[in-house]
Amino acid sequence: MGTSVVELGPRLAVVLALLTALAAAGGRLSGLGQERPVVVAALRATVQLAAVSAVLLVVVRSLWLSAALVLLMVTVAAVTAAERVTGLPLRAPGAGRRVATAALAVTTGAAPVVALVLGSGTVPMRGEAVIPIAGILVGGAMTATSLAGRRLREELTTRRGELEAALALGLLPRDAVLEVARPSAATALVPPLDQTRTVGLVTLPGAYVGVLLGGGSPAAAGAAQLLVLLGLLAAEVVAVWTVTELVARGHVLGGLPR
Repeated sequence: MGTSVVELGPRLAVVLALLTALAAAGGRLSGLGQERPVVVAALRATVQLAAVSAVLLVVVRSLWLSAALVLLMVTVAAVTAAERVTGLPLRAPGAGRRVATAALAVTTGAAPVVALVLGSGTVPMRGEAVIPIAGILVGGAMTATSLAGRRLREELTTRRGELEAALALGLLPRDAVLEVARPSAATALVPPLDQTRTVGLVTLPGAYVGVLLGGGSPAAAGAAQLLVLLGLLAAEVVAVWTVTELVARGHVLGGLPR
């Protein structure tokens, strides 16, 4: 029989409030100016997780509803990545193109991995399995797209002169952009690479702990975590590759100098 990793009740509410206060105080006292975003993020997470928990009770019973929820995840991920990369709000002109470009990068990263793990039967075709796996992979692809796209924008802005010099030497626009900015985009892969390299030595991530708490064996927990880590790594590598190519070929996520 599985056990809960946390006990629901007043103590949990107090601890969550204190954790939010600690993060907000750190954001203010450090001079980073992030106290308001911290509080807003914490409140949004609370409301969203409460709503999702209620929705999942119904959605997981239907594969079609589960697929619709995954599509919603991709949409939100694309909007978030587009805003992070460009620094432009959704209401700014050209939002449709920016979101579509981000959606292509996120989907290209996550879709092949989801298809492989589901098509092979490694993960059962049931809502309670499809939703968490797809959510993890879409989230990873979103983060990789945001980081890589932002680094590309910053690099092309600060190294505009080198880009123009490469073009003057006769390089095609795509080759010039890749020559200048591709190494910076690769830094988006540092977090997943470090997480994969150090798993079991530094941390025991969520999938591993979840399987153990659900009554699974350590071997099953290790297998589940390895599937998640390697799936994330594949999704994020492809997402970074895709957004780099999109930017280099002129499918700009807004504000990139050309």
